[in-house]
Amino acid sequence: MAEAAAFSQRGVVATLDALVDFYSTPDEVDASIGQPGYAAVTPSAGQSEPFSPSTAINDARQRWLFRMVHSRRPLQEKMALFWHQHFATAYSKIANAVGGATATQLMAAKASEHPAGLRGEIELFRDYALPNFRDLLYEVARHPAMLFWLDGRLNTKARPQENFAREVMELFTIGVGQFVEADVYAGARVFTGWNLQRIGDPRDPLGFHQFLFNSAQHDTNAKTFSFPIYADGSRTIPARAESGGIQDGVDLLNALARHPATARRMAQKLWSFFVSELRPPDEAFVARIANVYTLSDCHMSPVVRAVLTSQEFDAPDSYFARFSWPVEFVARALKEIGYAGFPLNAALGALSNMGQQLFEPPDVAGWERGPAWFTTGAMLARMNFASGLTSRQRNDIAAAATGNGATPDALLSFCLDRISPAPFEPHAYNCLLDYLRGGAPWTGSAAQLRLKAPGLIHLIAGSSEYQLV
Repeated sequence: MAEAAAFSQRGVVATLDALVDFYSTPDEVDASIGQPGYAAVTPSAGQSEPFSPSTAINDARQRWLFRMVHSRRPLQEKMALFWHQHFATAYSKIANAVGGATATQLMAAKASEHPAGLRGEIELFRDYALPNFRDLLYEVARHPAMLFWLDGRLNTKARPQENFAREVMELFTIGVGQFVEADVYAGARVFTGWNLQRIGDPRDPLGFHQFLFNSAQHDTNAKTFSFPIYADGSRTIPARAESGGIQDGVDLLNALARHPATARRMAQKLWSFFVSELRPPDEAFVARIANVYTLSDCHMSPVVRAVLTSQEFDAPDSYFARFSWPVEFVARALKEIGYAGFPLNAALGALSNMGQQLFEPPDVAGWERGPAWFTTGAMLARMNFASGLTSRQRNDIAAAATGNGATPDALLSFCLDRISPAPFEPHAYNCLLDYLRGGAPWTGSAAQLRLKAPGLIHLIAGSSEYQLV
């Protein structure tokens, strides 16, 4: 509520500037981890260190959730989540190859926490949350997490590995229907030699991996595609000497990032992430946002600003028109209901039961979103989380309600303002009032508020209306 009030006082224009131009805001949130007045973290079981988000994946998950709750750069965390879904990479496969500690480094370590100053993939997404998509695509293609995830480390000229080449076209850029199967094989050859090298003592579990262009394993022959690679319309990457072979990949990634189909896919994905999942994107919106992407040469800051200032974003039917992802639901509930006495580690199991574990998308396509989040078990997990959270906040909720509960209607109005569900239909609204009126006659006493206010918050947070954003 305090954050919303602060943004409200700034006004729309200043709020938008603060959200989008977040790199000018100091990123000091991690220094508050473990401090009084903030959500608590709990070290993973069996750790020798107190709390190690650079080497223990559950600690890394807690740190990201902490940032979602407390960061002064909320759009940065939201875009990091967007890119985590877009470039879906799972910790478990990497851990199977190099062990849990190293895999956590590759997924989540800050540069200051890494022996060679390398950053985990989520830090890459933060750093490139709104700069140039083309640059982000290039960095992702070279990142050890992706090279493990899509087997780029195994890509040699004798045995070209097609996984990354396929997904970089199908999922990361132009999309299905914009390329042919021969493009996949040509792309695999482009990225031959984009491998990894291990640095440090082989016996050290935290010996690290970094990108290596292995020129001796690069296919130096020309590669031809079904779509233009260069501005003159040429579809062929020319033959190059081994020493310059890395340019093949750079040329292909540049072409994919600048392709008109990529511009449209970005517009469509941003529509479903920021505007609506209840209706398809308006063609005028897609064309307009894609044009901003193209004219800005793939820079995401003007693209996201154009989305957030669009008439479609602000239209009445765009309010509460997205299905809340589990981590959005949890972070929002913690911010709106409270987090005192509720360690973030307790949210991880709940998130998994809701269908989303950070750093563990089910496959390279990411999580299935929209109504797919709401299985019977997942909805029960949301309701149970709301119950456990409000139970821990019982006293704080009752204290906040003091002076706002003269009547059942007044208390309901206060609670609906405190947290932010979609508007309730009259029948559901009256059911909430019936809950307050049940039992002893309403007096608004302290005892009655301690009983009814937390229960009401629980009912609202567990309602279908609270699952929309």
